[in-house]
Amino acid sequence: MGTITKNKEKEKIESIIGQPYMLILHNDDLHSFDFVIDCLIEICGHSQEQASQSAHIVHFKGKCDVKRGQKEVIEELCNKLRGRGLSSTFEEI
Repeated sequence: MGTITKNKEKEKIESIIGQPYMLILHNDDLHSFDFVIDCLIEICGHSQEQASQSAHIVHFKGKCDVKRGQKEVIEELCNKLRGRGLSSTFEEI
């Protein structure tokens, strides 16, 4: 099998699997639920309900996987959350 064929198959698998990185929001005692919810809606495109559920999971469990996607997208979202003062990380799935 040639390199081009292998690369195309790899791309096809990656497109099927997709979302190889996850954005993780960590709990802190500095920000209100409303602030966190607003950030998740604005930055991550969450619905009100999704953002509220994520904020509660972060509060009770200490962290929550709030978004999945390609590395570049997740890294950008992570930086935007950090820019708002929220503790966030991303990692490969």
